[in-house]
Amino acid sequence: MLESRNLTKKYVSVTAVNDVSMTLEDGQIYAMLGPNGSGKTTWMKMAAGLVKPTAGSVLLNGEPINIASRSKIAYMSTEPYFYNWMSAKDAGRYYADFFADFSFEKYASTLKDMDLDINGKIRSFSSGMTAKLKIALTLARDAQVYMLDEPFNGIDLLARDEIRTSILSAAKNDKILLMSSHLVEEMEAIATSAVFIRKGNLIEFVSLNDLREKQGVSMADKYREIFGHAEVSA
Repeated sequence: MLESRNLTKKYVSVTAVNDVSMTLEDGQIYAMLGPNGSGKTTWMKMAAGLVKPTAGSVLLNGEPINIASRSKIAYMSTEPYFYNWMSAKDAGRYYADFFADFSFEKYASTLKDMDLDINGKIRSFSSGMTAKLKIALTLARDAQVYMLDEPFNGIDLLARDEIRTSILSAAKNDKILLMSSHLVEEMEAIATSAVFIRKGNLIEFVSLNDLREKQGVSMADKYREIFGHAEVSA
């Protein structure tokens, strides 16, 4: 279980995350939804132990995030983090050096499924290829929590199918999977619950079954209701 309690992050006069409390449970796939600048990335970085909260706390299995618990969280950022000289194989070795739970065999298999050359130089990869590489690296870890920040950015429609398959294969009863995105329909095909966040505030946290059965709306409908004229991408 991953829990944030009154989690807040302020940067001078800007409040990126404002008093957010929520609990993510094992065996679930969560879609964190909201326009750019809504606080999704900041919340994830605090949950991963990469950014210190201004107030509040994050707990994994009831314990505050620390060095030991951080090793159980696999976070994929939107920022590039590869050296210019690296091949895909080098990136895998780099991850294997840092993370004891990293499976190079699983990584290589995922690259093959995604039609990526393990010997290819990353600097020659397109943005979509690099996005797939980052996902393969993250999902090759045997973590308890996977957090993917905008996993479908720069990915064409056919490649999204490959990524969706990889993500679903990582979703198990003892795992928590959280993805942030503004690609609402894409998230609806994967997620079991939705977290709507706007201007740092948690607006609604709801299971997709409740949305459909009790409220009679889709996740995309709910997004439009909450964010008004914000763009909903297919």
